[in-house]
Amino acid sequence: MAKDELSSLNAMDFLKLSSIRKKKFKKASDTPIPAEYPANALARRLHPVRQSVKVSQIIEHGTDCRTYVLECNSDKGTDELAYFAAGKYITVFLDIDGMPVTRAYSLSSSPKQSLQGKYAITVKYVQNGLASRYILDNWEVGSEVEVSAPEGSFEYVALRDAKTVLCIAGGSGITPFLSMAQAISDGDEDFNMILLYGSRTADSILFKDEFNALAKKCSKIRTVYVLSHEQKDGYEHGFISKELIEKYAPSEAYSVFLCGPQVMYDFVDKELEAIGIEPKFIRHELYGEIHDASSQSDYPGNAPQSVKITVHIMDETKTVEGNPNDTIMQILEKNGIAVPSRCRSGECGWCHSYLKSGKVYAPKKLEHRRKADLKFGYIHPCCTFPLSNLEIEVPYCR
Repeated sequence: MAKDELSSLNAMDFLKLSSIRKKKFKKASDTPIPAEYPANALARRLHPVRQSVKVSQIIEHGTDCRTYVLECNSDKGTDELAYFAAGKYITVFLDIDGMPVTRAYSLSSSPKQSLQGKYAITVKYVQNGLASRYILDNWEVGSEVEVSAPEGSFEYVALRDAKTVLCIAGGSGITPFLSMAQAISDGDEDFNMILLYGSRTADSILFKDEFNALAKKCSKIRTVYVLSHEQKDGYEHGFISKELIEKYAPSEAYSVFLCGPQVMYDFVDKELEAIGIEPKFIRHELYGEIHDASSQSDYPGNAPQSVKITVHIMDETKTVEGNPNDTIMQILEKNGIAVPSRCRSGECGWCHSYLKSGKVYAPKKLEHRRKADLKFGYIHPCCTFPLSNLEIEVPYCR
């Protein structure tokens, strides 16, 4: 009944509702309720929990960097790959000597290629990097891998971003911009890209041929290569500074997208602040995992040499020991405990856990918790370090 009909009823009229409902039930269609509604089926296709893929091609970029082309593994039930907006990342699920490990890698392939059942990620060796070394040493054509659906917020949004985007990349941080450039060329994205790409030398530039070809094909793409350790005609020299940004920035309003190593973020953020660009026009890709708490300028110290963490997962409780210079997640993983995770830099919230007791430290630059989390004691273990023995509750890892 409509709201106005109910408002006119007295108490006795409610006794008639049962018979009214029965009449409406009889008039209803006898078509069975579908096993799955179209909206739910679409959501499942776009946001699968895990996707099984196989390495179909490996492209070498020198001795310590490779691009892995991943295709559907229909043998494990993956017949299509989730579509994505250029700039997204996928999480790779690894088992390294019994230790569950996850790592996020930006997609370097175009959204169009996902419709053909292909993703591509580029993995560069990181000194003391557990996952990068494992992948480079072990993945080969035919290797089976589990990955997440594409995720993240490092993408162009017309309602939020300016028509021209100044893209600043360093090293392997070029990968999401390759995806964006391909999407612009394919007509799947509509913005002007000015790319400032910092590398040590000309020989270390990744995807140079691909970017040059895209820039030649599409007038919306412009590339500027910046060399820090080499002076060469046709290239800028030094770091991506305030002066260099202003040299190539358009006269009208523009957005800034950054992706690269942590040291680049720390440097360029100060340069952007000096220019006076409004924070709403600045987008960062994942900062990345911090491996040493004591290296952070705001680290309070005073942690013991080792800590014990009592962790509750569902109806299971374990107590483990670890080094306080490791994040809580790193400690748990080294003890064989899997924690839900994606970004590993405090942004996505997948590892959202409850701190029952103990003291912790989270670097200010990675503090993305909501005010309610701060108030009620929730933490992101991927970017939080123990300052004492802890007791925490973490969600079950699917």
